[in-house]
Amino acid sequence: MFKTKVTNLLEAALEERSDLFLIDFSIKGDNHIMVVIDGDNGVLVEDCMFISRAIEHNLDREEEDFSLEVMSAGATAPLVHKRQYIKNLKRTLEVKTTSDKMEGTLAKATDNDITLEWKVREPKPVGKGKITVKKEAKIAYPDIVEAKVMIKF
Repeated sequence: MFKTKVTNLLEAALEERSDLFLIDFSIKGDNHIMVVIDGDNGVLVEDCMFISRAIEHNLDREEEDFSLEVMSAGATAPLVHKRQYIKNLKRTLEVKTTSDKMEGTLAKATDNDITLEWKVREPKPVGKGKITVKKEAKIAYPDIVEAKVMIKF
């Protein structure tokens, strides 16, 4: 009953703010509500406050005691939603697949897969020395074990 009410409040808030989307949601045994959100344009403190208020102001603490935690997906958290890939176009990702691990620039994100691009130095086909070659990999979402944005300083 409590979880259903919280879920409905959360869904209503996310419908109102279509730029935000849910990454994770759980309610622990002691009624600790934890919500992790992300947004197409990032997440501000005000966005977390909006979701928090949408839930908290519609629950009665006299009926059920609860604690509420609303946060954004961290910068180093793995990407789990297709909209996160679209949001991170042109950024460097480290992607672990079922068979490989690669790092490259996210060039494209569709409904079915992503395209990574990177450059590598290879021996010249003729003669001595090396040339820079542009590589590309198309990876289907089901093949991705983990994908993280690489933060460069």
